[in-house]
Amino acid sequence: MSNDALLQRLRDQLGSGAVLTDADVTSTYARDMMPLAPVGKPLAVVLPADTAGVQAVVRACAEAKVPIVPRGAGSGLSGAANAVDDCVVLVLTKLNEIVEVDAGNRLAVVQPGVVNLDFRSAVEKHGLFYPPDPSSYDWCTLGGNLSTNAGGLCCVKYGVTTDSVLGLEVVLADGSLLKTGRRTVKGVAGYDLTKLFIGSEGTLGVITQATVALRPLPQAPATFVAGFATTEAAGEAVARAVREGLVPSLLEIMDAASIKAAETYLNTDLGAGSDCQALLLGQSDAGGEVARRELAALEQICTDCGADLAYATDDLEEGRMLLQARRVVLTALETYGVWLTDDVCVPRTRIAELIRGCERISEEVGLKIAVVGHAGDGNMHPTIVYSPDSEAEFARAQQAFDEILEVGLSLGGTVTGEHGVGKIKREWLAREIGPVGIRVHRQIKQALDPENLFNPGSMFSMAD
Repeated sequence: MSNDALLQRLRDQLGSGAVLTDADVTSTYARDMMPLAPVGKPLAVVLPADTAGVQAVVRACAEAKVPIVPRGAGSGLSGAANAVDDCVVLVLTKLNEIVEVDAGNRLAVVQPGVVNLDFRSAVEKHGLFYPPDPSSYDWCTLGGNLSTNAGGLCCVKYGVTTDSVLGLEVVLADGSLLKTGRRTVKGVAGYDLTKLFIGSEGTLGVITQATVALRPLPQAPATFVAGFATTEAAGEAVARAVREGLVPSLLEIMDAASIKAAETYLNTDLGAGSDCQALLLGQSDAGGEVARRELAALEQICTDCGADLAYATDDLEEGRMLLQARRVVLTALETYGVWLTDDVCVPRTRIAELIRGCERISEEVGLKIAVVGHAGDGNMHPTIVYSPDSEAEFARAQQAFDEILEVGLSLGGTVTGEHGVGKIKREWLAREIGPVGIRVHRQIKQALDPENLFNPGSMFSMAD
């Protein structure tokens, strides 16, 4: 089938308005938020309205042997949704229905185009809670969260996306519809195919529906903040909290560069003092006396570790303002230039070493690097700032990005905690999992997508 014939078939099956070919339009769907990742020029962008439309696209592309790159809102930070030349970008944002909320069984059935925050708000009306909360939760879609196994600020207590998923519907390479998982609390029948597809970044199939587990709505959070004169003291406080079994609903860390950027952007003083090198922000959603005891234990640990400031509050507005400082860091850094954020996860006892490593790299490349992250699970986001008009600075930013990954691996960590591998960390995935791991990945890919049409070149190459 020729490309012209493919496009006509897609128009016939989806409607002409659902098939976009104007280069100025398709270019806006061609990449996500990662500036380092390669990007191609798509043949077309298609926007099916239902599962049957997705199946029609997959069958037509399979017959024409045209690659398919699934895409959600484009909030990703690994290039996993970036187009390859002459592909069809399959946009799933029109599949945006909350099919069911079953409060009695604490589950919901949702389509991939539903925005994370919209879904969280919808289930709250039933007294329920969907935990995964990526920083882009106000515009990222659940399909992208599923495909990259996204995390967020609440992972320390509630885990990443896969920990809230019971089952999926997935369109396979031949256009058939696979149903995985179950609606029950327990179930061990067969391979766990649900977890195979979560985090597969669209390389094995296209997720068109998910059944997710919900939790009772937590109590209103109480918030805690502690400031430290050294990064090592903050790192020790995190390690002690873990050793003593504390599991707050949120535990974040900000380095000195992040604190300064947030304070300048918000035009406020976080109360940490001019000598503060690291700030811990924590929350407990246990409610009442339990939350007070949890935060009091955190406060005592931080004080024992030398915190210059340790403060807890159950005032919701005050807590929101404190947490806002963490949430605005990336936006705040834009006042200095364009940012490039990394994503490494290290053992929680080695967070301070990672931050120190980033300080060293910052000095070597001559660029600002600010570090924020999820201290409770060791997932750090060093963010490199550079001038968009300087090719030399961009090259140094690329160098810093790779050197940070090197430090992360050397500390016993992983090259991605929640953003995914995509098209930017393929070589790093190979280093991390080794040749046997890559071989098994390729064998699974070959079994499910023998023509290598789903998001080819993402995560790993099919050839050495």
